[in-house]
Amino acid sequence: MSAVRDSVWSEQDTTPDAIEGALRELLAERHAEHGGFAPARVLNMVAFVERQYSGEIANRLRGVGRYHASRLVVLSYHPSQRSLDARVTVASEGDPQPGELALLRETVVVQVGAQHLNDLLTIVDPLLVSDMPTLMWWPHGHPQTLEALISLAQAVLLDSIDEPAAGAAIDRACELSRELYVVDLAWLRSTPWRERIAATFDPVPMRAELGQITSVTVTHHPASAVPALLLLGWLSSRLAWQAMPLAGDGALHGSASGPRGEIALRLRPAPALQVPGLQGLEIQTASGRLVRLDRGRGGLCAHRRDPDGRTHTWTVLGASRGEAGILGEGIRQALLRDPTYIPALTAARAMLPTDRPRQPKGAAQ
Repeated sequence: MSAVRDSVWSEQDTTPDAIEGALRELLAERHAEHGGFAPARVLNMVAFVERQYSGEIANRLRGVGRYHASRLVVLSYHPSQRSLDARVTVASEGDPQPGELALLRETVVVQVGAQHLNDLLTIVDPLLVSDMPTLMWWPHGHPQTLEALISLAQAVLLDSIDEPAAGAAIDRACELSRELYVVDLAWLRSTPWRERIAATFDPVPMRAELGQITSVTVTHHPASAVPALLLLGWLSSRLAWQAMPLAGDGALHGSASGPRGEIALRLRPAPALQVPGLQGLEIQTASGRLVRLDRGRGGLCAHRRDPDGRTHTWTVLGASRGEAGILGEGIRQALLRDPTYIPALTAARAMLPTDRPRQPKGAAQ
């Protein structure tokens, strides 16, 4: 791979107009240097981060590879920051060959403090490329910053496992979905599980089993009840089950009403699991068939028991993309529209226990 070449500008106590002017000048300089350099024009991304964690966020964003936003604006926040300081980087991977193009990626890091919070719209608006969709991300809380910038955004990136309670996380996602396209990293982490379930029941002889499902059990990290609920919500919405509130504290249980009867639903925390996410999934049918997926080394371990008692076990290699891959997919999803997420989210919300603390009501659209 060719080396990454950077052009850099920085200034302390600057202004949004000066930052925007520096961006234009750096892009013009790179194009004058070589006519094959062209700015990428697909997606703006705005990230509001705590300064002490900015290195961690930078490492995560570097890992997204080709899904890097065309223009990334990072608001690096520290309460005591007084001046508006900025650093602009225009990067390319090597030099284009004759007749080829090389895309330029732009990163703007702006140091902001408490005194700038009321002016975020004025600061960020000039730094975005017009007529390009904008994705907002605030990985360290501060939801008020999203409220200040929501008029600039078309999509929002969140991670529901960061919320202290599953109910609050699902309520928040529903509320945001009324105004923006929501990309939830918790949902994306369940993608390999959903793909494997769909593949298992895709063969024609297996499709009839979907209508005979009698129970679903999902085992998950104690902090990952949301992806477990979303997985149940996905099954419920795709199979036309009527979702109903679950009961319990931690280990949730209940049922859904399907076209052919009741389906027992269980969520079981796995305290021994050391990383967030799902540990296992088990589906049983009235014919006696059992399908089980377990997190394993290098992928998912799949197990199937047929009605005649025969068993089959295999490993689905490479089922996990890792956190860098999940974030990259989240950025890519801002330009796509997953039609299955909102129905799954709505069904998951219907499964929340009725005795939980309620957030402001906002149905997903």
